Amino acid sequence: MVWDKIILNIFVVNNNMRYDLIIRNITLLFTVFTISVFGGKSVAYAQRPLYKADTLTIRVFGDIMMHKAQIDAAHKGWGKYFTYIEDEIKNADLAVANMEFTLAGEPYSGYPAFSAPDDFAEHIAKCGFDIFLCANNHIYDKGSAGTARTLKIYKELSNKYGIRYTGLTESSEEREENLSLTVIRKGMKISFINMTYGTNLGATDHWPKVLYQSEKEKISNALSKAETESDITIALPHWGTEYELLHSESQAITAEWLINGGADLIIGTHPHVAQDVGRINGVEVAYSLGNLVSNMSAANTQLGLMATIKIVRHPNGDVSLLPLELTHLWCSRPGGLTNSYTVIPIEDFIGRRDLWLNDWDYEKMVTTYERVRKTHNNNEH
Repeated sequence: MVWDKIILNIFVVNNNMRYDLIIRNITLLFTVFTISVFGGKSVAYAQRPLYKADTLTIRVFGDIMMHKAQIDAAHKGWGKYFTYIEDEIKNADLAVANMEFTLAGEPYSGYPAFSAPDDFAEHIAKCGFDIFLCANNHIYDKGSAGTARTLKIYKELSNKYGIRYTGLTESSEEREENLSLTVIRKGMKISFINMTYGTNLGATDHWPKVLYQSEKEKISNALSKAETESDITIALPHWGTEYELLHSESQAITAEWLINGGADLIIGTHPHVAQDVGRINGVEVAYSLGNLVSNMSAANTQLGLMATIKIVRHPNGDVSLLPLELTHLWCSRPGGLTNSYTVIPIEDFIGRRDLWLNDWDYEKMVTTYERVRKTHNNNEH
């Protein structure tokens, strides 16, 4: 092997000898190369990958609600709520859910002004949920004081369980710097931007403040910052028309604006039913995941979606999104599958009617599943 010129410079600085060794024209080879050796034989060296290939899994769930009937049954505990999807929650690198209630303290209340027990939020954290979405129309249900207390409890849960929250900020400084939530997992940086179309009690001048969909400049700045700093940006709008299985024109317009601003994926909540999934300029949009758990029983409100996002880091450092995976979930109310609220993956339970306490809940699940899938599939054509 031939080494090119080596120059040794010796300097005297403050009576101390300083030796600087400068090696020039020595090329580090990272591509496949061949070294000639005795007898004309050759040895090939393969390029080392810059990164270890890896896949990051994020699961996003719909609305977690706390109606009066759930509060009345709280003495039974929350244990069965997520038993059948516990593995999907815990095995995800990040599990995300929309927290559609406040933690304003007693007296606890359901619709129309939600205030859930603190230990319900703690149970959700214990189950493995990592990110709480706070930007929804019920976040001010108990006024600014209720919102502030909610944030206080979330901070305590953050210290205890490591959960994060987004869509709600407690100061102007935080609002400017952390309007989006950026999380690093497996060496990949993911930004989440959560916003709502509005709040039932309207905007407030007091902190904490929620991010409104109408705050275009702030959202645009957050998207630009995320596009610069993160590998993937996920927009999570709380939007749409309640109980409609198909998205509205307004949702499509907003989705296109978010995508043009830098969103790589959009997953929505609010309509309390699962809506269709589409693409705009090559970007997937899941318009609504529906409910995860609630006491709602109106048509289609017990069926929700679990969105599984897989992000791949390639050996050359590039990051890409795999197609969104959707799992249909069913929230069985007490007296249906069990004596508690119980969320199950529908496909795993079709044909297992014998497990139900009452046939009517099983039949409703199957007919709802078929109706929603048919509506969504017809919309694709």
